[in-house]
Amino acid sequence: MSEKLIHFKEQEKILAAKKAVSLVKEGDIVGLGTGSTATYAIQELANRIKDGLNVTGVCSSLKTEQLAMAADIPILALNKVAYINISIDGADEFTEELHLIKGGGGALFREKIVASLSENSIIITDFSKKVKQLGAFKVPIEIIPIAYTYVVKQLEKLHGIVSLRYTDDAIFITDNQNFIVDVDFGLITNVSELAAELNQIDGLLAHGLFVNLTSKVIMAKGEELYFYDVK
Repeated sequence: MSEKLIHFKEQEKILAAKKAVSLVKEGDIVGLGTGSTATYAIQELANRIKDGLNVTGVCSSLKTEQLAMAADIPILALNKVAYINISIDGADEFTEELHLIKGGGGALFREKIVASLSENSIIITDFSKKVKQLGAFKVPIEIIPIAYTYVVKQLEKLHGIVSLRYTDDAIFITDNQNFIVDVDFGLITNVSELAAELNQIDGLLAHGLFVNLTSKVIMAKGEELYFYDVK
C-alpha cells in the first residue's frame, strides 16, 4: 500500500472519529474501542474533555485503558458498569446490514461486552472496510487454552480453515490469557446462522461475528461521511 493511500485512509478514520465523538453528550458513560481507528476517537474525546466535557470511559482492552489514562480520560472498570450510553469502535469488515467482523486487534471478547452494554453502539471506519459479504477477513475466535484442540475440531467441522495467531514468533495471548485463532470460512452466506453455530461450541469464549450489536456505522470516504443505521 502506497504512503499516499495510507495517508488518505488515516484521514478518513480521523473524520469518522470526530463525527462519532461529536455525538457524545455531557455525563455519558462512553465505551472505548481498541485498534487504530478507535485510537483516533480516544484522542478526540480527550480534546473534548479538555474543553470541559464531563464523561467517563469504559475500556475494551488493557491497551485502550493505558491510552485513556495517558489522555486523562476518567475510566470505570468494565465489570463495574450496568450500561454504557454510547460506545465507539472500529471494525475489520462491515455490511450495510450492520453485520461486522471484529477482533483483528485481539480484543473481541471485551469489545463484544462493551457493545452489548451500549445503548448506542457506533462503528467508525474508512471506506475499505465496507463489503457486500463478510469473510474476506478471517473470523477471529478467542479460545480457552485447555479447550483448544476440541474447539479447533469443531471449527473444522464447520468447514473453517484454522490458523493459531502468533505475534513476534510467540503465540498471541489475549488480555483474558486465552488464544486466538483466525478462521477462514470463505465468504459467509448466512452470518446469523454461523454466529449461532459458533455460540454452541464449548470452550469458545467469543467470536468476531457481531450481529445485532451495532446501532450505526459512520464511514468516511475521502472528505464525505456515509451513515448506515439499523434497518
